[in-house]
Amino acid sequence: MICANLEYIRSIIEKTAQKCGRDPQEIKLVAVSKRMPAAMITEAQQCGQILFGENYLQDAEAKIQQLPSSLRWHFIGHLQSNKAKMAAELFQMIETVDRLKIARALDRHAEAFMKKLDILIQINVGREPQKSGILPEDALELLQALQPLTNLRIRGLMTMPPYGREPEESRPFFQTLKKLSLELADKSLFYDNKTVELSMGMSGDFTVAIEEGATLVRVGTAIFGTRPQ
Repeated sequence: MICANLEYIRSIIEKTAQKCGRDPQEIKLVAVSKRMPAAMITEAQQCGQILFGENYLQDAEAKIQQLPSSLRWHFIGHLQSNKAKMAAELFQMIETVDRLKIARALDRHAEAFMKKLDILIQINVGREPQKSGILPEDALELLQALQPLTNLRIRGLMTMPPYGREPEESRPFFQTLKKLSLELADKSLFYDNKTVELSMGMSGDFTVAIEEGATLVRVGTAIFGTRPQ
């Protein structure tokens, strides 16, 4: 099942990219494996998937330690400062940095682990009080404050539009993130201002996200099925 699902998702990514004049190779699929057992991740790996996204640190730690080191891991959940050390050690990218305090903690721990840690800045494009992420108008100040943190590489932006909408209703939120990324890149605030990562789009709306410039799409249930509670 997982192999068939991956093949289908990849074909949709390729067709969507080609339809809007993009190179499919620009778009990376993050298989969201939160709460899924290691055996299912192994099955996905056997079908060529190497990039996985996790929301919960303890759950992720157990799986990462028993799975091959060739796999790549993105942290896509809310991160507390007291868990920054574990996150910096386990993950290649933290997609949910939204405040200076957590960035400084990650930078400090990355230095101790002698690694450069890729990060994305989470933007709350829907202005939802219950969601993490910085408001779009505050992103410039945060990115400017992050510039001295030399162990972090600011690769781009991430967002989650309001949940439960029709896919097309997500489009304005994806457009907002793309526009913001261009404005910030114009001020040379990313690690690579010519190749800015945009993590946006999930199982229900990733095709719309690709049309609006996503370079990372986070797909879970469409690959692994319903998550165990």
